[in-house]
Amino acid sequence: MKIFSGRANPTTGAVEWVEEDAHYDFHQEIARSSYADMLHDRDRNEKYYMGIRTAVGRVKARGQKAIVLDIGTGTGLLSMMAVNAGADFCYGIEVFKPMADVAVKIVEKNGFSDKIKIINKHSTEVTVGPDGDIKSRANILVTELFDTELIGEGALPSYEHAHKHLMQEEWEAVPHRATIYAQLVESKRMWSWNKLVPFRVCCKTRNYEKTIVPFSAMEKCPGAPSVYDIQLNQVPQSDFKLLSDVMTMFRVDFSKPVSSNPGSNSVPFKPVTSGKAQVILSWWDVDMDPSGTIKCTMEPYWVSSTPNNALWRDHWMQCVYFLPEEEPIVQGESMCLTAHHDDYCLWYSIHRVRGGEEVAAVERPVCRCWAHMLWNRPRFGELNDQQRMDQYTQALEKVLKSDSVCLCISDGSVLPVLAHCLGVDQVFTVEISSMSHSLMEKIFRANHLEDKVKVIEKRPELLTPEDLENKKVSVFIGEPFFTTSLLPWHNLYFWYARTAVDGHLINNATILPQSACLYAMVVEFKDLWRIRSPCGTCEGFDVSPMDEMIKHSLNFRESQEAEPHPLWEYPCRSLSEPKKIMTFDFRQVVPNQSLSTEGSLKLISAVQSR
Repeated sequence: MKIFSGRANPTTGAVEWVEEDAHYDFHQEIARSSYADMLHDRDRNEKYYMGIRTAVGRVKARGQKAIVLDIGTGTGLLSMMAVNAGADFCYGIEVFKPMADVAVKIVEKNGFSDKIKIINKHSTEVTVGPDGDIKSRANILVTELFDTELIGEGALPSYEHAHKHLMQEEWEAVPHRATIYAQLVESKRMWSWNKLVPFRVCCKTRNYEKTIVPFSAMEKCPGAPSVYDIQLNQVPQSDFKLLSDVMTMFRVDFSKPVSSNPGSNSVPFKPVTSGKAQVILSWWDVDMDPSGTIKCTMEPYWVSSTPNNALWRDHWMQCVYFLPEEEPIVQGESMCLTAHHDDYCLWYSIHRVRGGEEVAAVERPVCRCWAHMLWNRPRFGELNDQQRMDQYTQALEKVLKSDSVCLCISDGSVLPVLAHCLGVDQVFTVEISSMSHSLMEKIFRANHLEDKVKVIEKRPELLTPEDLENKKVSVFIGEPFFTTSLLPWHNLYFWYARTAVDGHLINNATILPQSACLYAMVVEFKDLWRIRSPCGTCEGFDVSPMDEMIKHSLNFRESQEAEPHPLWEYPCRSLSEPKKIMTFDFRQVVPNQSLSTEGSLKLISAVQSR
């Protein structure tokens, strides 16, 4: 069955109706998932298998049948491990239907259909009893409900429900417990991902310098409510200063009742050095058995006993949390770090210890300045890059004159500020969304520019001469940056916007940037290849139906598009020279005919065998 779906094209800005398979959204989710990465995670799989064996052994030693409940079974791998370890029966719960269907095939292919039942439901909807989904309560709970933050996929409410409604009074859990760790750091680089900091505009020709500052509500805003999960193992230690030792913040015992109610835990500490408290780096580990001898950890390299051999995972990474405001701290003073949580999120706060004073409740951070709702972390980093800002200033300085009529089209751009600081009196900027319009007006007002830059809330194609005060634009500028852009070439919307306003430009108007070039290079990733590589067998089990499902989903149009990955997080080596594929001349309007090119890339290095 085919359906028509309306999709906004981030490059052209137009809504396009495309014919899709009725299940295209499932296919895209499968294609863009990291299921294969988990199956390639040998350490994870081995530790789960060892933990399951010991749990089954403990139940059998009590003279009981081993009835396993596997929540979030995925491929059914952990269920098959349990049966292979001697479990009498296993119920695998999987809410995502395409995955549940594949789990049925994998279980059947490996000969476990008589011992494993796959249930396509959310665990909170599972019924127990002779006519229920499961015949009796289980005494072994096996789960893989964790994300980088540990609880972000709903682990706490799922465990809470399972303990109350699906488990016997005495049960074993794999993993047995989880521990969350945190370390306080100062980091100019990481802090630049969270707050707009003052930046300098220097005009050499006018011998003029001005500092642009954020508005007060932006400085006090606690920021985005979501964790920033990254590959901390790719952040050099020169980029941050450790202000504390590693602290144990939470420990959750999954073999006992778990509560999803909001809570907090405070840990006293003394800073190991003085500095600015800005960022909390956090990670977790799980003990697969009660003794803690089978451990799976996400610890970063500077904590690891083998820093040069840190394990790579993309489904579980490390967390960066930003404090609401940076705070100077002094080595040796008595401080307290508090971790707060609800049923899905964690956040942190610090305070100085004063005798008898209780820790005040701190609400989950929610953006109140709107910037964190419009700009992602990399965008904050761009805006806080002084070198980048200086390059824009130098480029604008070459083309702007005092009598220029300047029009900027980019989402939430500070280029209009630069233009005014360079002496242009007539500056217009287009902000398509009302939220972005409001944000930029506040920034302009904080810098006394509210009467110097006119903000127009319209789509470019709807601009009228009246919007531009019946003036023709002599300089058209953009970074370009648009919040709808996921891939670099989506920012070619700038070209379409330039075409839409062509009638408002003077002849031979200056366009900046005047062109863009698309380059390509063949690379070999050190680890990222794992997220797409077929697995075949995993811990002795045939999971090839999973490979086939991913391959099938990758054949769909949406799945064949390039994927955005921050390449600094994923080391690779080049196998070819960079090749210029295409040039886009913004001085001309978008041509009516499609642009295309073809050619070849010469490999200069061989792919290493795996």
